[in-house]
Amino acid sequence: MFTSPRWTEHNEENNLTVVKEFFLLGFQGSQCFRISLFCLLLVVYCGTICGNLLIITLVSTSKNLHTPMYFFISQLSISDLLLTTNIVPNMLHVLLNEGATISFAGCITQFCCFGAMEASECFLLTVMSYDRYVAICNPLRYTSIMTSAYCMKLTIISWLLGFAITLLDTISISILSFCGSNIIDHFFCDILALLEIASSDTFMVQIESFVLSVPAIFIPTSIIIFSYTNIVLVILRIPSNTSRQKAFSTCSSHLTVVSIFYWTIFSVYVVPTKNQTMTISKVLSLLYTVFTPMINPIIYSFRNKDIKKAACNIIHQFVT
Repeated sequence: MFTSPRWTEHNEENNLTVVKEFFLLGFQGSQCFRISLFCLLLVVYCGTICGNLLIITLVSTSKNLHTPMYFFISQLSISDLLLTTNIVPNMLHVLLNEGATISFAGCITQFCCFGAMEASECFLLTVMSYDRYVAICNPLRYTSIMTSAYCMKLTIISWLLGFAITLLDTISISILSFCGSNIIDHFFCDILALLEIASSDTFMVQIESFVLSVPAIFIPTSIIIFSYTNIVLVILRIPSNTSRQKAFSTCSSHLTVVSIFYWTIFSVYVVPTKNQTMTISKVLSLLYTVFTPMINPIIYSFRNKDIKKAACNIIHQFVT
């Protein structure tokens, strides 16, 4: 239905039709539904851009926020900005046009950027849990351990690991053969959707993706669980209720973000249900590609006195 001669190139020698462009279906439905969804996602996208830019600006300009925790929060905001900018504008185009084409190179590039941001976010959230672990479980040595140089090293390693792991997956997918259908039943170039329409055997790519998920997902998850197990044990041993609440409040925002992020990731990629339809998969994908990047700055802003104070100071400076 959607395949046309301009999207494919005929290979006379092998008698195969090599796909040069893909057609993203996005969310199919009535025009009213698509326009409503477009408006909702546009508002969410604008809110995401404004919220994360605000976090980055506050952390970089306010001296009170020049601490390891806020530095990692600003890095998380950068990751969320890049992720949504990579996915949402093209998704809005797909929604308005009831589907749209994307070149093979564009599709692979989008997947690479998406994977790198997601993997980097996994590592950044892990580093943030380690920061909270040191702050609560070893407070006397916190400043000597979490130095500016050490925080910078952890951040660089998180970004490099995210890109390196995704690059391996990207290379494997780019050399697959796509000679049949060029229709991707998704709103972006996700690995599961690409493997579904690949003409060549995808077994080795699936094995590679599973192996790479160990350092990208399972190891970070284990470190986060270990960190928060020790944090909870230390907090429970604090005699004062006020001190316990104060200690827990310093990591509750991060724990909320981690829970939302990993729940959606595991639902889509690790343990998808047998009866999970493509529509459910798309909705879950919307959570971690569109809504979670908007929720993150809200959680850190409304539940953090330092960020609210810094924001009020900047507003006061502009007013006066």
